Amino acid sequence: MKKFLLGAMSMAITFVVPVLVRAEVNVGISIGIPLPPPIVFGAPPAVVVLPDTPDVYVAPEVNVDIFFWNGWWWRPWEGRWYRSQYYDRGWAYYNSVPRFYYDVDPGWRGYYREHDWYGHPWNYERIPYRQLQQNWKTWHDERHWQGQRTWGVQNYRPRTTQQRQELSHQRQVQYQQRPEVQLHQQRMREVQEQQRRGQPGVYQHSQRQERQPQESQRKQNEGRSEREGEERGR
Repeated sequence: MKKFLLGAMSMAITFVVPVLVRAEVNVGISIGIPLPPPIVFGAPPAVVVLPDTPDVYVAPEVNVDIFFWNGWWWRPWEGRWYRSQYYDRGWAYYNSVPRFYYDVDPGWRGYYREHDWYGHPWNYERIPYRQLQQNWKTWHDERHWQGQRTWGVQNYRPRTTQQRQELSHQRQVQYQQRPEVQLHQQRMREVQEQQRRGQPGVYQHSQRQERQPQESQRKQNEGRSEREGEERGR
């Protein structure tokens, strides 16, 4: 009886897990949204918590922006956002801008290199990956970084709630003006309009980029054929 139960459980796992994986992948494929290119890591990334944020961690040694917040890894790419529970795989399209992002200072990399946060020495702590995974929730619940250490910035007075809201709004406006963000929003509106009409909505990002070289090559071939015909007629 025990062997039968173990066999049944094993079969259930075999059939359930692939279904869940396919369901996650199909979310992006259904409207043709491409996934970001993989990031190559030599080792799990160390992170730093950013001042004046709701416990937003960044991986400063990675040459693209990758964040950890609220138990998820986040990354922007070509005007779109993706998240995963893993830093190096499992990315899925996220159809909004995560609310933490407008608290992130766009110049944080420069401040990190200079160890300076708005004129104050920034003695940040590089947090190993395993330590982050074990402690991030406790740190969040206890307001560890904000209350006890002001994010490692010496003699720093955190911004008021009103100041943070005003700055967040300014960053939101600037973000919406980025060409790649506007292009993504336009294409998503096109997809939504197609779906409203009952047509299959397809995100045309990669298809359009591939069609342009093909169209250029076709015109070159047509021009070459015309020239060869003229030469033969002479």
